[in-house]
Amino acid sequence: QLQLVESGGGLVQPGGSLRLSCVASGVTLDNYAIGWFRQAPGKEREVVSCISSGGESRKYADSVKGRFTISRDFAKNTVSLQMNSLKPEDTAIYYCAASGRRRAGSEYEGWYDYWGQGTQVTVSS
Repeated sequence: QLQLVESGGGLVQPGGSLRLSCVASGVTLDNYAIGWFRQAPGKEREVVSCISSGGESRKYADSVKGRFTISRDFAKNTVSLQMNSLKPEDTAIYYCAASGRRRAGSEYEGWYDYWGQGTQVTVSS
């Protein structure tokens, strides 16, 4: 059974950076596309970024393009989300998710079968 655990969240000032990690246990992530999603208080969950199973394709929400970078480390069975130039509107719980059914990655959360518990990111002065 694939289990995902996010880490790296915290409190950061506007303009700061955080690096989120999504670590898998139980199964190798090599055959899974990974997505990062976030949910702010009172809002629906939205996609932030996704990466294909092979790592060759990456997609970003318009709101984070140029600031966030998704990457995967096959040796460590980990997918990371580097977040720079953080803004207060980036405050949310961030979730990683894995899809074995759509290896190209997708912005649609329905394709993802496995989800982590989430990590809180708060951007505030």
